[in-house]
Amino acid sequence: MTNDLTIRSAAPGDLPALLDLYQHLNPGDATVSPEEGADILARFSRYEGSVILVGLLGKTLVASCTLVVIPNLTRAGAPYGLIENVVTDTRYRARGYGRAILAEAVATAWRCDCYKAMLLTGSSDPATHRFYGGAGFEQTKTGFQVRRIPRRA
Repeated sequence: MTNDLTIRSAAPGDLPALLDLYQHLNPGDATVSPEEGADILARFSRYEGSVILVGLLGKTLVASCTLVVIPNLTRAGAPYGLIENVVTDTRYRARGYGRAILAEAVATAWRCDCYKAMLLTGSSDPATHRFYGGAGFEQTKTGFQVRRIPRRA
């Protein structure tokens, strides 16, 4: 049940738990210092409509995703949303928390008048693809990228 999940914007006090949660997304990935994290969170808050959402069970941060609202000169000026860093703590998966936080990200994009919300995944796991499909996302485009940091295995 997801009715016990509280979803809100990340606050500076969430940074230690959020950085820990990201280890469930990229195990062993280098982390930022608390000072760098606070600076990045402050800079991020200046992107109108953009948000790092956190899902909490009581005081335990169990899920998160990031929505960046990008200004646009096409589609009559309607912006679009890019969702990244979708993660649920491995101990809390398959309970609907990831789907709930994605639903909030999409609802936020619609409130910001985005004409679409999109995400990419580097996962080739069919279960991951089913998860995104079950959350309402369609695989209708082909993604390409250029990376400075090698992708994870």
